[in-house]
Amino acid sequence: MREITLSQAVNEAIAEEMRRDPTIFLLGEDVAEAGTPFKILSGLVEEFGTERIIDTPISEPGFTGIAVGAAMTGSRPIVDLMFGDFLTLVMDQMVNQAAKIHYMSGGKLNVPMVLRTNMGATRRSAAQHSQSLHAWVCHVPGLKVAMPSSAYEAKGLLKTAIRDNNPVIIFEDKLMYQDKAEVPEEEYLIPFGEAKIHRPGRDITLIATSSMVQVAQQAAESLAQEGIEAEVIDPRTLVPLDEGTLIASVKKTSRAIVVDEGHRNYGITAELASRITEKAFYYLDAPVQRLAAMDVPIPFSPPLEDLTVPTPDRLVVAARAALKGELPHGA
Repeated sequence: MREITLSQAVNEAIAEEMRRDPTIFLLGEDVAEAGTPFKILSGLVEEFGTERIIDTPISEPGFTGIAVGAAMTGSRPIVDLMFGDFLTLVMDQMVNQAAKIHYMSGGKLNVPMVLRTNMGATRRSAAQHSQSLHAWVCHVPGLKVAMPSSAYEAKGLLKTAIRDNNPVIIFEDKLMYQDKAEVPEEEYLIPFGEAKIHRPGRDITLIATSSMVQVAQQAAESLAQEGIEAEVIDPRTLVPLDEGTLIASVKKTSRAIVVDEGHRNYGITAELASRITEKAFYYLDAPVQRLAAMDVPIPFSPPLEDLTVPTPDRLVVAARAALKGELPHGA
């Protein structure tokens, strides 16, 4: 087993799938010669050429619409959306077109496309390039949503997404691109709808998405020093959701905290907390707690920006409160 970065894992997944299937092509802004601002796609244009790695004009609605049409007619496009914040520009293409074509055609048409984008704050990119908007698309029937938490998950989930016959949106945390993890050299896929238990525990369940998995793991390490065993679970995909693993864990621990970098209001933490409350209410010894981004535009000021997102210390405080049957101060 070798260690590679999340960026390398994404690059490998795309290259392997493009070698396997000639109907796959990738398009987006600066994806060819520039290799994207994060250099994730570097080298792909040299192997596959500009007919399959396509630089587009700065027109997100235009090239996403092209991908939807290409997917309907036999191709498997991968759209590179430079920042997740630009979902605002492609909601018609993804929500009103890609998500609905299979249903509106009576199952005769499919849209096997992947929209790759990113999320996450604390990169000092200000309010228009730091948002985590994955809850938006989770609300739309017909779209699948994946959120890798490491290089291993990034490669396995992306390969599965590319082979899926439905439109898939995959969110990568932009601060994790240089994070390394063990990734097999041999091919593997990660099935959608299968959560991963990163750390078993008996006292409290920490359900975390994307980079918040690392936050949860660090919090669990701190709690372990106090004799508290926290179970850390990564859903991996939000649509479809492995509800069974989450519920089974909460039935065992009787307490849960959901951690996500999206905004707290009407977000992923609310949805997961609601499902736990509906299906494990009589097993709970304390209210399900939520730790998410503050409901403010992401500040550019570094000290202020750091205050807006969940941290291991804040999660430890929340866990202690849950074990006492209390709500943390300010919740």
